[in-house]
Amino acid sequence: MTEDESNSERGLMEQQTTGEDRVRMVARQLSEPRTANWIASEAGWSHEPTKRVLKRLVDDGILHRDDSGTHTTYYPDYRRQAMQEAMRLRDSGHTVEELTDRLADMKAQIRDWEDEFDVESPNQLRGTLTNDAIDVDEEDRRREIAREWEHRQRRIQIVGFAIREWDFLAPTTEPVEASS
Repeated sequence: MTEDESNSERGLMEQQTTGEDRVRMVARQLSEPRTANWIASEAGWSHEPTKRVLKRLVDDGILHRDDSGTHTTYYPDYRRQAMQEAMRLRDSGHTVEELTDRLADMKAQIRDWEDEFDVESPNQLRGTLTNDAIDVDEEDRRREIAREWEHRQRRIQIVGFAIREWDFLAPTTEPVEASS
């Protein structure tokens, strides 16, 4: 995608959504803690209104706030994200068998990487970058594989949860009663 296409898409997004909507969209897609400035920039909105929306998202339990570092950061409730993704998988029209096959494929790919590089984790793979015998292209390839490996590990957890809780995640129109 060219820079003009990216700017055009962002302009379209800004025309069709409010600043608050954009902040909410960015916040819900966070995969790591980010500052209010970063979120405001991604949402194309100013800092102060972004902070007000982030405060409401924290108050609603959608985001968490971390004041322990040099900058305050915000990050989503990863459990909520995982549950929502598991529900999306359940509602996607895929069968439990198809998800089981997808799970097996992801695990097989990880075993292939373990065998190919004689390592047991993405960080061990990154550790092989110190080897002087590999060229720049191979370094880039290994970095990308390490990132993909981590992504697949997260997906394995979510897909596995969706499979284990298949019946529980089924859409229902009946209200769930709280036990006393």
